[in-house]
Amino acid sequence: MKHRLSGKVFAFIRRQRVARVATVGTDGMPHNVAVCTATANGAIYFASDKGARKVRNIRRHPHVALVFDTYTENWKRLSGVMIVGTARVVERGLAFQRARRALYRKYKQCARIEPIEPGASVIVAVTPTRSFSWGL
Repeated sequence: MKHRLSGKVFAFIRRQRVARVATVGTDGMPHNVAVCTATANGAIYFASDKGARKVRNIRRHPHVALVFDTYTENWKRLSGVMIVGTARVVERGLAFQRARRALYRKYKQCARIEPIEPGASVIVAVTPTRSFSWGL
């Protein structure tokens, strides 16, 4: 069931440059890596090499968790969001193009340094099903 993110949560994750995504491997073990995300139409997107472990894990088990956070030495000012959701791999087409545009808008260097190309890259679309935030 799709979960609508609050305005505060949505604004917070849009400002973050990096998130961590956790997936589950075939052996049941967690896999957690940093990704660069963009948002559009209530979904969270990140690109990846089509053969990456996180992509293989998502193809087998689409449930993921994303964590966005900021750290400060003043622990009273820590803030973050954990989003649990369902992921799907987008390989090409209009959905791929729209998500790629959103990623390129946020990460200007991406198109030049690490282009997101159909065939070599995929885009993962995460639909939030739950969220938890702190310090917002």
